[in-house]
Amino acid sequence: MEVVKKYFPGLSDFQLSQFEQMSQLFRELNEGVNVVSRKDIENIDVNHILHSLAIAKYIQFTPGTVVIDLGTGGGLPGLPLAVMFPDVKFHLIDRVGKKVNVARTIAEKLGLQNVSFQHGDMGECKETADFVVSRAVTDQPTLVKISRKNISPESKNALPNGLITLKGGDITRELGLYSQISEVTPVSSYFSEPFFSTKQIVYTPILTR
Repeated sequence: MEVVKKYFPGLSDFQLSQFEQMSQLFRELNEGVNVVSRKDIENIDVNHILHSLAIAKYIQFTPGTVVIDLGTGGGLPGLPLAVMFPDVKFHLIDRVGKKVNVARTIAEKLGLQNVSFQHGDMGECKETADFVVSRAVTDQPTLVKISRKNISPESKNALPNGLITLKGGDITRELGLYSQISEVTPVSSYFSEPFFSTKQIVYTPILTR
């Protein structure tokens, strides 16, 4: 996984081997369950795994942090982040059972011990987390609304607890009033590949008190 090694030179050989295996597993399992567009599966390393890891450039989660991946699909961005942060707990949720099963299979084959899974929606989630992450699920105000009850009031990271999403294009209208409290960071500030020229990380703190 040269593209991951390029941007994260401090990874262990074991982590790099996990990313290599993850890439291959996505290619194999996607033939049965379409978790990534079949037209795009050959770009899994850059457009999906590395894209997910933009969050790891934005924030270094403190060990013991709990993260919910809302609308994970086949495990993005949760699984790449779980490899990157083995001392952080990730809870992956999706409404489509077949996709959750793909993510679970990949996690098992990679030997990930810091990942749990839920087939359902956020309204059914009882987990309390420091952050909710999401990639191409729904608009930021909706994500804030449905995530608020699951955000812990006690922060342990450099950023206050909240929502971190991966988005594309102009999101000014989408953010609305949340633009006043949200931080938008171009992914191109971390990665030079052309795919990231229109991609952004959006962070919105969620106050629960």
